[in-house]
Amino acid sequence: MMEYKEILDEIEKQLEGEAHLDELAKKKQDPFKILISTILSARTRDANTRIATEKLFAKYNTPESIVEANIDEIERLVKSSGFYKVKATRIKEVSKILIEEYNSNVPDNYEELLNLPGVGSKTANCVLVYAFKIPAIPVDTHVHRISNRLGWVKTKNPLKTEVALRNTVPKELWLKLNRLFVRFGQQICLPIRPKCEICPINLECPKDFSMELENRGKKKRSL
Repeated sequence: MMEYKEILDEIEKQLEGEAHLDELAKKKQDPFKILISTILSARTRDANTRIATEKLFAKYNTPESIVEANIDEIERLVKSSGFYKVKATRIKEVSKILIEEYNSNVPDNYEELLNLPGVGSKTANCVLVYAFKIPAIPVDTHVHRISNRLGWVKTKNPLKTEVALRNTVPKELWLKLNRLFVRFGQQICLPIRPKCEICPINLECPKDFSMELENRGKKKRSL
């Protein structure tokens, strides 16, 4: 039976390219850009987040400039990310708080990040990992799905997955877990029709789809 590190190492060998937050982190982008980009990434694809982030920061790249910008202009710039009206409002609110309470700096504390409008556990953990290299486990749909398929956890929602992973995966692996699972979920361990035939851990994976099958059953019953 392969250990956590061995499984992550095998996955990493097979992956191509970088996820959007990975790109930002490698370019040593400031924490503000990573925070805003993570807010924009909610319920959309990496490609859409990348477009919205680049458009926004080409014109407004500080909390001060975003606060002073017209909300209609912010909405226009981030439209590709989806739910753009809500996200534009959140971005302005967050920028205002950062100016007033943190001297325009992004806090590197989980609880303080959670207090920002529109910032949940996943976003807070993404900022810790990608902006500050502080060990944390951001759990998005890919991490939740893959952790359950691998049998690392048996959970029904991302928050429970985060708690379970923190209790099982060695802390020295936390920084790479989200980075690898996001790309693995986009390229190989797909939500529908996963590419098991080319998966580097195919023989090790128990292929536990019980969580997904249960969720599908709930959706059918609610129709």
